[in-house]
Amino acid sequence: MTIKPDLSVKIPAELGAVHFVGIGGSGMSGIARLFIGAGHRVTGSDVRDSDNIAALRELGAEIAIGHDAANLGNADAVVVTGALWEDNPEYRLALERGLPVLHRSQALAWLIAGQRLVSVAGAHGKTTSTGMIITALLELGADPSFVNGGVIEELGVSSSAGEGELFVVEADESDGSFLLYDTSVALITNVDADHLDHYGSLEAFEQAFVDFADRARESVVISSDDAGAKRVSERLSHENVVTFGEAADASVRVHSIETDGPVSFAISYRGVDHRATLRIPGRHNAINAAGAFAVLVGLGFDPAASLDGIARFAGTGRRFELHGTVGGVSVYDDYAHHPTEVAAALSAARTVVGSGRIIAVHQPHLYSRTRLFANEFAEVLERFADETVVLDVYGAREDPEPGVTGALVSERFADATHVAYVPDWQEAADYTARIAREGDFVITLGCGDVYRIVPQLLGSLERERG
Repeated sequence: MTIKPDLSVKIPAELGAVHFVGIGGSGMSGIARLFIGAGHRVTGSDVRDSDNIAALRELGAEIAIGHDAANLGNADAVVVTGALWEDNPEYRLALERGLPVLHRSQALAWLIAGQRLVSVAGAHGKTTSTGMIITALLELGADPSFVNGGVIEELGVSSSAGEGELFVVEADESDGSFLLYDTSVALITNVDADHLDHYGSLEAFEQAFVDFADRARESVVISSDDAGAKRVSERLSHENVVTFGEAADASVRVHSIETDGPVSFAISYRGVDHRATLRIPGRHNAINAAGAFAVLVGLGFDPAASLDGIARFAGTGRRFELHGTVGGVSVYDDYAHHPTEVAAALSAARTVVGSGRIIAVHQPHLYSRTRLFANEFAEVLERFADETVVLDVYGAREDPEPGVTGALVSERFADATHVAYVPDWQEAADYTARIAREGDFVITLGCGDVYRIVPQLLGSLERERG
């Protein structure tokens, strides 16, 4: 079983030396970077080496590969994620010693207390929206501090401590921890049903967003289009709610969206149209840009300059990220792990693939999500991809469920000739290479470790087409 962090635990006034269990993840490594910058001694551990770990070591962090009680050393506090298993030896020893064991969001909330916080939440689009806001603020000279869920391409980092008054954070709703932040401006990209394993019901999931929004000190920026967001808006008591999207009555309305290549669009704000072309594809990114724009103008920045800054955003790691091209076949990776996200990623790919086909390599994430959304995954994969290869489920924090495998998705395709369930990764890579043709896009989809199959895909393509 994975741990269930106590988000109500009292955090000491001083944390001293901090040990991160699972320090290599994008969120954890970003927070660890900030703790180092704030003068804390940082140690950590993870199951494998990575670029994130190498970067933290260069900053002075002491990081062990593999989990062992000895790694805890003389830490004063321990930071964990909800994906940690109860039998982790470092976690067990921390409890035995009576050390403060903090969820990563608690550690971040402690670190940023007292700052003017922009919190970006939502079932989808928050990493990109956060990256857009950060990029624009830097272009505008605001020099914000930030923690994002992915590495911002042009910056090469997912977090940084700036000199300005603003702190921008991607706020995680998956376990309710976004309610810990003392938010000034809340951006809600959408409220599409997810994480029901934690919340128990759609009603409870949406209520968490109501609570998150109503606690914002200054303003709430929320989608005018998403059905869940509209239900949340109807329940808000906040006095300053700004809407964004394609709806005719949106405070910030996006329109004239063109998706042939990098997406271009217009934003109507206070009777004036502002046009932009992004460096990234996809209709959904025009919507994300509108939300980021609404935040920036609400903070008092010039509309035209804000949109120019957003247009400088070049993407984040694991969001439609090109890894290589072999024999005319391009291999991309994307973090999409919910049916809505899969549809958005594949739709974006369709705008740039030209006459080629899209071959999706899908790794279902979580047994509960696979069981709940197998039909929806099958529908969007069959609709938006030309061919699909389904891997097995990445369980993350969950124990396996009998009968829940990748086959649960593949068996729900209406036309079985365009899908294959291939749990062995090398066989999946070889199969993908055999069916790929010049001009095709291969795109891996999932927030687990599916990105690790990319070298195998490229290798199989080399053998098949090289």
